[in-house]
Amino acid sequence: MERKQERENVILVGCQTTEEDLPFQYSMEELASLTKTANGEVLTSLIQKRERIHPATYIGRGKVEELKALVEEMEAKLVIFNDELSPSQVRNIARDIDVRIIDRTQLILDIFAQRARSKEGKLQVELAQLQYLLPRLGGQGTQLSRLGAGIGTRGPGETKLEADRRHIRSRIHDIKSQLTSIVQHRERYRERRKKNRAFQVAIVGYTNAGKSTLFNRLTEAASFEENQLFATLDPMTRKLILPSGYTVLMTDTVGFIQDLPTSLIAAFRSTLEEAKEADLLLHVIDASNPDYFQHEQTVTQLLEELETEQIPQITVYNKKDVQHADFVPSTKNESIQISALTKEDRELLKHTLEAKIIAMMDFYHVEVPSTEGKLLSQLKNETILRELAFDEEKQLYVCKGYSFVDHPIFGQLQQYKVKG
Repeated sequence: MERKQERENVILVGCQTTEEDLPFQYSMEELASLTKTANGEVLTSLIQKRERIHPATYIGRGKVEELKALVEEMEAKLVIFNDELSPSQVRNIARDIDVRIIDRTQLILDIFAQRARSKEGKLQVELAQLQYLLPRLGGQGTQLSRLGAGIGTRGPGETKLEADRRHIRSRIHDIKSQLTSIVQHRERYRERRKKNRAFQVAIVGYTNAGKSTLFNRLTEAASFEENQLFATLDPMTRKLILPSGYTVLMTDTVGFIQDLPTSLIAAFRSTLEEAKEADLLLHVIDASNPDYFQHEQTVTQLLEELETEQIPQITVYNKKDVQHADFVPSTKNESIQISALTKEDRELLKHTLEAKIIAMMDFYHVEVPSTEGKLLSQLKNETILRELAFDEEKQLYVCKGYSFVDHPIFGQLQQYKVKG
């Protein structure tokens, strides 16, 4: 049995450069959640209000002294900064603070290193970590000498971290080649799905909005589901049967987050490609989170960057049973309020999904000979069949339903079309 890892004592440091208190407060709360997810114990937070971040030490010199005293007094093992630190900032702070120092980017990378399950996920994490590390190698001397186990050190591991630039560059090249072949394999798989004209639904949303819970309950899959940030990293696709019997493919994707490090957006672009290839997006939002509106904006903005705005979308406000007091649904897209844990709500979502799909299809009314057993079977599985009756007199099946115009079956149906 795996021994439970001891939590690391952490001090969080944030620099507020805006007048608005709430967004900064939420971002510090999110940093605390990320730390908890990475198995850290937040002892306290040190916050400074400044017009701009100090170019040399992130926070002012006086605050650095205050931080030094806090570290000693509370016996912290790690200090996590709420923004990405430059190599010189890390170097300058490390002169005064004798414990490990990491920033928000490293923390997110660390969680990704713990969460990645597939070969692709692990390679992408390592690539992002090495790309983050490369420009920082010069100033990492004291930091690297203190590397043990713990937050910010998982992933490639010490031996790789201490290797020279040439080794890291060659490893980056190697990972990129491996990822290219994985991406090509996935593209071939996607093409096959497209050829079969399987309708694809992608679940997107802010991390911890309840995407995996909904995905698991709808498809009875075994995607990793936990009340933690970034519980899902590797996209998973499963079949979902709608009330009419029509089958769609549903994909659970990696959670979005504010200020996601650019290296990570690039590295995880291919896992987010699943969203780009979808016929319909389910944007899941945690209605119980006080910062739900900001989360919605973040995801919408990232989806725009991925050029998915032309894809039809249903906004799913989740956790309605514990909805935030100030919650007001957005009017931009068609929306539905549910609790992923309630069967009735999931059924309601399936019906909403089906209605949205029907709106994208064309109506057909055909009379099919009883000898066309294969076609009748296809109508049941590959279209939304609303009516099926046998006409004794004509010895024909009268079928009414909906199909995609670009589906091969739609062309076949034209010869059996009922006139008038």
